[in-house]
Amino acid sequence: MRRSSLIGITSLLLVLATSAAQAHAFLDHSEPRVGNKVAGSPRNVTLWFTQKLEPAFSSLTVTNAAGERVDRGKARISGNQISIPLREGGAGTYHVHWHVLSVDTHATEGNFTFQVGQ
Repeated sequence: MRRSSLIGITSLLLVLATSAAQAHAFLDHSEPRVGNKVAGSPRNVTLWFTQKLEPAFSSLTVTNAAGERVDRGKARISGNQISIPLREGGAGTYHVHWHVLSVDTHATEGNFTFQVGQ
């Protein structure tokens, strides 16, 4: 009986841990990729998350090395994807900052850079 109770408790803890890990929208991948170097300025930055996003409470900004915004307009959100168009820019380091709210009401945020040019 004692061994079966221990197995039951362990199983319950694994289920709870798995549920908690899936309770946030984490960045899955992006285009341009995190830390990547691209030859020319991309037309858009697009991020994909592990859960659907709440459009009213999610944002995405892109700045250049001088801290000036290079994104144009408001981010577009569809399902688990957020995308923003960029102005034509030059070579250098670009900083991407995102803040998203998943449909289950958990917020996450983060940032990364990518390089443009040789």
